[in-house]
Amino acid sequence: MNISELDLDRGFFQLTMPYRWQYWIGWVIGMIMIVAGIVVNPAISLLGLLFVGLCSPGSLEADLHKVRQAAPQPEDLEKEALEKGFSIDSWWMGRTSYAPTTDPSDWILTAPGPTTWNENQYLPHGDGTPLPEHPVNVGTPRPATVSTYGITMILFVVGICIGVWWAVEDSASKEDVLFLPYVALGVGVIWTLIGYFQYKMQRQMADTPTSLVRSVAVGNPELVGQVRPSKSGVLRVVVDGHPNRVIPNCVHFHWSYEVKIREKYTDSEGKTQTREYWKTIREDGGGVPFILNDGTGGILVKPTTFKRTDMGQYLKRWESNHADSLKKELGMEFAARLFTGGNVIKHRWTIYALRVGNPVYLVGTTRSRPQEELQNEGLDGTLQNTLLEVVGEDAPGVKATLQRGTELANLGRMRSSFEVMIIPLCLTIGGLIISLMNL
Repeated sequence: MNISELDLDRGFFQLTMPYRWQYWIGWVIGMIMIVAGIVVNPAISLLGLLFVGLCSPGSLEADLHKVRQAAPQPEDLEKEALEKGFSIDSWWMGRTSYAPTTDPSDWILTAPGPTTWNENQYLPHGDGTPLPEHPVNVGTPRPATVSTYGITMILFVVGICIGVWWAVEDSASKEDVLFLPYVALGVGVIWTLIGYFQYKMQRQMADTPTSLVRSVAVGNPELVGQVRPSKSGVLRVVVDGHPNRVIPNCVHFHWSYEVKIREKYTDSEGKTQTREYWKTIREDGGGVPFILNDGTGGILVKPTTFKRTDMGQYLKRWESNHADSLKKELGMEFAARLFTGGNVIKHRWTIYALRVGNPVYLVGTTRSRPQEELQNEGLDGTLQNTLLEVVGEDAPGVKATLQRGTELANLGRMRSSFEVMIIPLCLTIGGLIISLMNL
């Protein structure tokens, strides 16, 4: 499948199926629960509907994945990529690492490799036309109004409302279940708020025209392009100071170190229970200026000025049964027992990063660069785009954002306004009506 064969306007309804094996497992389990719940208990069916919905991709996501698989990256970009998949770094110490095999934020169409780049990253690429995945070439995708997710979540919301109403009306002691309408209302309000912010971001991305770097002016443009190195160079990130956890060619990153704690506690009935949870111990982040090149030219971007950043799924994750050293292991165990009363049973390091060659989408503020910076880089101002830089400053009605992935990749994962706003709003209204009925 190629992009020319793909209809980016999905219309009213689109049946969607998982395209990753992990989601297929959840999807099948959900279907089994739906059928079993019809015979055993409707509550099981509701959980099954939730499983199927959450494991169903957006209406464009699976097809865009097929296009991505049919348009591999150039060899020089592949060489810069990390080895994908699971690996055992030390069987004896229980140390493993994993880099996701699929990346929904990666290029969908073939991107230009480093061997084709100009030494001066501000210059146009090739013949100066926009990159193949630029919105001026592929257009703006529109998700289906209703997908598999929408159908299952509608049924889930209706089932929850009917179940709560029936439980309250049928209960001999209403005090025991009087809280249920308020729980449904609270979940609906939180879900609606999350959906509202998703909707706002989606509308800003879809409705804002994408500017070309060669003609960008001072203002608040939307830009899509490829990460290229600036004169500031790139970062070689050493996660938590360990030489075996190194990620090269980064321009923006965030890593965290967490431990899994197992502790015993006494519940309200006086029974001893065991719980496990992850606790963040250390984290760090940073970045350096980079060049966003969209094919028509490059412009300097300062990523650390953006408050809203989304680097997609994690780049790599390391897990271990032990800390990096005996000293750290003993210190962590002592701290866990002192402050939580539990034991440390697992260690985990995770890094998110924006790297050279990655696709990038942003909405920011363009402003004039200081003359001193231009002189230090040896720029004479012949190219208009060299005189400007992009920073993460908000403007009235415009929220500055920086995201890994192109507009096509980001919008392709999103759901319709109906699915992110109206469905959770229905749960909110249903919970409110039942709550008012029982006052």
